[in-house]
Amino acid sequence: MEEVMIRVRMSQSDAHYGGDLVDGAKLMQLFGDVATELLIRHDGDEGLFVAYDMVEFKAPVYAGDYIEARGRIVRTGNTSRAMTFEAHKVIEACRDPKDPSAAFILEEPLLVARASGTCVVPKDKQRKQGNCCGCGQDAETTKKEG
Repeated sequence: MEEVMIRVRMSQSDAHYGGDLVDGAKLMQLFGDVATELLIRHDGDEGLFVAYDMVEFKAPVYAGDYIEARGRIVRTGNTSRAMTFEAHKVIEACRDPKDPSAAFILEEPLLVARASGTCVVPKDKQRKQGNCCGCGQDAETTKKEG
């Protein structure tokens, strides 16, 4: 199945705890965004996230870190879509207060979180990829005009 990836920098406003630590809810938000893109690509609709089956936080994330969140659909049911997700730190901010703008690229991305869950796209919302929203306008035409 197709994989979707987004890369974002954790900002100071994402820091929730002392020491600029980002809370796990931010990573869950990224997984939700990845799930939404997967559903749009697969079904032409954002669908609904029903439940997480498993969530593991493996390493801390801090303001200034760059995170890549990836996901894929691993099983397709009639309306359900089982998905897996991973988040990796790819750039780490320097935590030395004497050099706050320094950062370095990690040689190996560091797994910071992983999860699995289920999304649902109701039958009446599943669209063929050529018809973007039921309005009769072809998605390719919309892309060219925009």
